[in-house]
Order: sequence, then structure tokens, then C-alpha cells
Amino acid sequence: MTPDQIKEKIIENLRQCYDPEISINIYDLGLIYNVDISELPKVAVTHTLTSAFCPAADQIVADIKNAAETVEGVDSCFIETTFDPPFSQEMMSEEAKLALGIF
Repeated sequence: MTPDQIKEKIIENLRQCYDPEISINIYDLGLIYNVDISELPKVAVTHTLTSAFCPAADQIVADIKNAAETVEGVDSCFIETTFDPPFSQEMMSEEAKLALGIF
């Protein structure tokens, strides 16, 4: 797979990972800030959480790691959690906003 195909597959996998408190996938929810494939076979994913006190933080981090490391051509994934910028509704995709009734 090409690097672009690897990145797209990681994003596809991230769209299968859901915030357990909100029935929206973490990618469309806007929690994924960056998928860095510049050092393949190592990748780095920068993400945030809806709250610094998110009770599902460990599960979300594990899901992100699994979403990346199960892609052919990826050996390991470094996860960076950040709160800068803080999560806001503006980060959500139109589909996520529609699903949550936010207009």
C-alpha cells in the first residue's frame, strides 16, 4: 500500500471507533487532530477528548492505537493526547452534528 492508502485505511478504521458516551465515531466527532505517517512504518496520532475528565479516555486511546496498528504497513503507533485546542462542536463533521441535532 502507498502511504496515502495507509493513511486512508487508518482513518477508515478510526471511523469504526466510537466514543462510548456519544454514539458518534471519534473521527467525525472531531477528536482526531492529526494522523502523521511521515515516519512509516511508525505513525503518530494526535487527538483530544471531549473532556479532560473523560471516563473512557483509556478505551479511546486503545481504540486509536488498534485502528492504526492493524493496518498493513504500520508497525507501531504513538498516541499524543492534547487539549490544545480544546474540543468544541465546531470540530465535528456535518454528519456528526446532524446525528446529534446540532445546527
